[in-house]
Amino acid sequence: MTNAGPVGGRRGLPLPSIPKGDVIASYETYAEAQQSVDVLARADFPVNLVSIVGNDLKSVEHITGRLSWGRVALAGAASGAWFGIFLAIVLLIFSQRNDLSFEIAAVLLGAGFGMLFSLVSYALTRSRRDFTSQSAVLASSYAVVVDPEQANRARNVLANAGRGTGTVL
Repeated sequence: MTNAGPVGGRRGLPLPSIPKGDVIASYETYAEAQQSVDVLARADFPVNLVSIVGNDLKSVEHITGRLSWGRVALAGAASGAWFGIFLAIVLLIFSQRNDLSFEIAAVLLGAGFGMLFSLVSYALTRSRRDFTSQSAVLASSYAVVVDPEQANRARNVLANAGRGTGTVL
């Protein structure tokens, strides 16, 4: 599959692949792996040869609360009001009038329709999903992978910086 280039030509996009190289360290958190890459960057290591690979991916859904009719109505009204504000700004830009009656009406109508659509949606799915949540894909561990020709240099840089606290391989 090819996509149009910036000047209209067709060019192929590289397919994503797992980086090849040596694992120089493994960490429990992404932040720790990222700090190791920062150490390498400060040591003028060619970081374009470094990758952070998450292993054992898991989908995690944190439940943040219960849904209620009031909560659904408020969230829908707020969402609709934002759309109404957008329409109000467009009306304000292209309008020759000095009063804001149409703009205020756009915000109120947006909030009303947003509330109505949210309540109808909640009524249709109430028995199946009666809670709010946030989803994320997390890894059990993060490996710092480096081009094989530069792996020993990277290990030495991390060791000298005291970043060998991960499971160094």
